[in-house]
Amino acid sequence: MQTINYKKYLVGLVVSTIVFSSCKKDFLEKPPTDAITDASFYKTDEQVLAGTAGLYNKVWFDYNDKASYNIGDFRSGTTFSAYNDRGNVLFNTTAENGENNASYRSFYQVVAQSNLTIININANAGDGVTPAVKRMAIAEARFMRALAYRYLVMNWGEVPVITNNLEHLNDTTLRRNTVPSIWRFITREMRAVAEDLPEIAVQPGRLTKWSAEGMLARFYLTRAGVEATGINARNQMFLDSAKYYAQRVINNSGAQLLPVYADLFKFPYDNNKESLFELQWVYQPGQWGAQNSTPAYLNFSPDIANGDGWGGDKGATWWMLSQYEGFAASGDTMIKGRTVDQRLKATYMLPGASYPEITQALPTGKQKLIFPNNGGDVTFASIKKYVVGKAEDVGGQAAQQNYPNDTYMQRLAEIFLIYAEAVIGNGTSTADATALDYFNRVHTRSGLSPFTATDPVTGTATPLTLDVIFKERVLEFAMEGVAWYDLVSLHYYNPQKAYSILNSQDRGLYNITPDAFPNPTSWTIKKTVWATTERKVNANAGNFRLPIPSAEITQAPNLTQPAVDYP
Repeated sequence: MQTINYKKYLVGLVVSTIVFSSCKKDFLEKPPTDAITDASFYKTDEQVLAGTAGLYNKVWFDYNDKASYNIGDFRSGTTFSAYNDRGNVLFNTTAENGENNASYRSFYQVVAQSNLTIININANAGDGVTPAVKRMAIAEARFMRALAYRYLVMNWGEVPVITNNLEHLNDTTLRRNTVPSIWRFITREMRAVAEDLPEIAVQPGRLTKWSAEGMLARFYLTRAGVEATGINARNQMFLDSAKYYAQRVINNSGAQLLPVYADLFKFPYDNNKESLFELQWVYQPGQWGAQNSTPAYLNFSPDIANGDGWGGDKGATWWMLSQYEGFAASGDTMIKGRTVDQRLKATYMLPGASYPEITQALPTGKQKLIFPNNGGDVTFASIKKYVVGKAEDVGGQAAQQNYPNDTYMQRLAEIFLIYAEAVIGNGTSTADATALDYFNRVHTRSGLSPFTATDPVTGTATPLTLDVIFKERVLEFAMEGVAWYDLVSLHYYNPQKAYSILNSQDRGLYNITPDAFPNPTSWTIKKTVWATTERKVNANAGNFRLPIPSAEITQAPNLTQPAVDYP
């Protein structure tokens, strides 16, 4: 198994050959030299910008490939795999788990390459590099490093903070740092980054000041729980900071919600007006590492894929389907109905749902996809989000495990919901008009009726609560690797509630029956009667964090020592 060698591997790629040709984003094009070395590169603005391009894709590849949904969605309970990745589905991820190891490795690759990019630019930028470009490029690297540490600290807790890998080549005393000190570090970094990034992207897809301030809103909301003084007693100063940065992004970024939710995931959606930051994947035949491989594992069948299509046993959990408004429970074993929430069709496929943007190849010929009604004791609400179809559906830019569509890392919708949650803060609810407005911009975009602080029929008070916002985030960001980190944020200040949510979820088998096919108007979803085990998980203090991979402990035994504060 590939591991992170803290003495050697974490140096990363000293020769930064991680930018690519044959891509649709100009700033990812291959620079005019075959090998970028510290002596010959970083001499012009163009070269400096080329030198940071790979931070937008390849260093994140191992995380994006399968780990992103294994951790973000399988562990959170929004999505499951019936026969694979069961350690993450059943919440017993081990230190040997492949996706646990892949994500840990990927985040430290981001750290290592970011560190070396900063070192190389500072040491070798020539007179042809303008101060603004130098400052921006270093800020890009610092942004990526801070974001990688956000994932590291939220998944594994105490981890080593490394800002110069060259200093640790022969260091056998590397220690983990404490959780609060890591959060102080990444917040401080992101504040500095926000000052150095431009307000308008110098090239489509590159980071801006608003990318950084959006992350600051996210960071401060979570940090309010990290430095809580008790259950439901988050740090008010950080809640205020989250609200402050969210408001700045909303008012000043120019970002806007797309009118139709499904359009967020219809090719070509890359770098649209709702996006604040995306991983920039490129279709590149015959090469590996800068393409999006994830759709290969999400496509429910080879019929809609390009030599892959390995996602037939993946889909929404029973718990996830029960969250959609319009599906009513009938006892403990059945839910039925329909929803006007457009996010369901855009995230998961139910029998009879039509997707004219995707071609399906059948023995009788090709057709526009209508998700099949396979019947039987076990069926799946298969994954739609990030599934873009065959090569002919994406302008020829697809092959096996090689797709062009980007991965969202933050959208404006999250900023609206951060603002609303920060307003509630340590209270139980809010009727604040701005918070309700921002919540409803997300809520009604899905086709649902506006949430009101008073029931229009009965006059009963129905204030906006943290539980309502949590559910909205689950519905909005399912299969975007977000829900797990919402639970971690909750766990910082109210661990028992986080365990309660996880342990209440049903993650077992079921079947779906449409009332008609095609063009159904409702569905009946029944738990599979013979599948009575492995429906629930047992989340607790002993298994909530991910374990540091065993191979890394072997490489750096001091990782078992008590953590120390980062300076």
